[in-house]
Amino acid sequence: MPIDPYILLLLGTVGLAALLPARGTSGDVASGASTGAIAFLFFLYGARLSTREALDGLKHWRLHATVLACTFLVFPLLGLAARGLVPVFLTHPLYQGLLFLTLVPSTIQSSIAFTSMARGNVPAAICAGSFSSLVGIVITPLLAAALLGSGGGFSADSLLEIVLQLLVPFLAGQLLRRWIGGFVARHKKVLGLVDRGSILLVVYTAFSEGMVQGIWHQVSPLRLAGLLGVEAVILAVMLAVTWYGSKALRFDREDRIAIQFAGSKKSLASGLPMASVLFGAHAALAVLPLMLFHQMQLMVCAVIAKRRSHDPDASREEVTAPAPAAGSRTAVGTGTRRG
Repeated sequence: MPIDPYILLLLGTVGLAALLPARGTSGDVASGASTGAIAFLFFLYGARLSTREALDGLKHWRLHATVLACTFLVFPLLGLAARGLVPVFLTHPLYQGLLFLTLVPSTIQSSIAFTSMARGNVPAAICAGSFSSLVGIVITPLLAAALLGSGGGFSADSLLEIVLQLLVPFLAGQLLRRWIGGFVARHKKVLGLVDRGSILLVVYTAFSEGMVQGIWHQVSPLRLAGLLGVEAVILAVMLAVTWYGSKALRFDREDRIAIQFAGSKKSLASGLPMASVLFGAHAALAVLPLMLFHQMQLMVCAVIAKRRSHDPDASREEVTAPAPAAGSRTAVGTGTRRG
C-alpha cells in the first residue's frame, strides 16, 4: 500500500502552518501569492490539456458519459446522503468539505497509471480523465454553488472570482497552447515541481487562516475517525458501482477497468485550488476531507490494480485475442482493435 510522498509534504505544510501561521502583513502577502499561484496553476492546466485528445475520446461516448455520471451525479448523491450523519459522525464544517469532495473532477495521472497496471483501456482512461477535468472547471463551481449555497459562503462575487481565477487562466492556457505547448511538454518535470509547490502554498495559506481563526478547536480525533469511516464507505460504494454498473451496461473488461479507476477517484490537484477560491478563509476544513480521501483512494486502488493484473480473465483475453494485422491501429478510447 503506497504512501504518496506528496501527502507527507502536504501534512508537513499543515504542520508548518500550525506552528508558524502567516498573520497580519505576512498573511496578506501569502494570500496574494496564493491567488497568483492558483491562476498560474489553471493556466498550466489549460496549456497542458489537449482539447483535441479529449474531444476525440467522445467517439466512445458511452464510456465517458458513464464516468461523468459517476463523477458528477452518483458521487454528489452520496455526499448529499451523508447529510444525515451530521452532527453524530460529522460536524457541519467537515460535512461541507465532504460534500465538496464529491463535486471535484476525476484524476488523470493516477487513473492512467492504475488502468495500465490492471491491463485496462489506457486510451479511454486518458480521455476520460482529460474530459472530466475540462467539464469540472465549469461544473464543480456550479454544483458547489447549488448544493453548498450560502452555507459555503457563495455569492455573485464568489462566482465572479471563480471565473477570474480559474476559468480565465485556463482558457488563456488553451488559447496559447498552440505556441507554448511544446515548451510546457519539454519542461514537464520542472513545471510539475512548480505545480506542486503552488499547491503547497495554497494549503499553507488556507491552514494559516484556519489557525488564526481557531478552526482546529472544531476537530477532535473522534470526528476525524468518523470522517475517515464515512469516506471509506463512499469509496467502497463507488468502486462497486463503477465495476458492477459498467458490467450491467455491457462494457468489456478493459473498459470496465478504465471506468472503475476514472469514475471512483477525485483530483487533489484540481480540488485544492478550487476549494481555496470557493471557501476562502474556511478552506482549511474544506480541503481536509479531500486530502484524506486522496491518500485512501491511492492505497485501495493500488491493491485493486495489482489484483486485476493477475486476473485469469485478463490472461485468457491476451491468449485468445487475435494478432493485429500489419499497420493496424488501436482505436482511441474504445478498447478494441481495428485491422
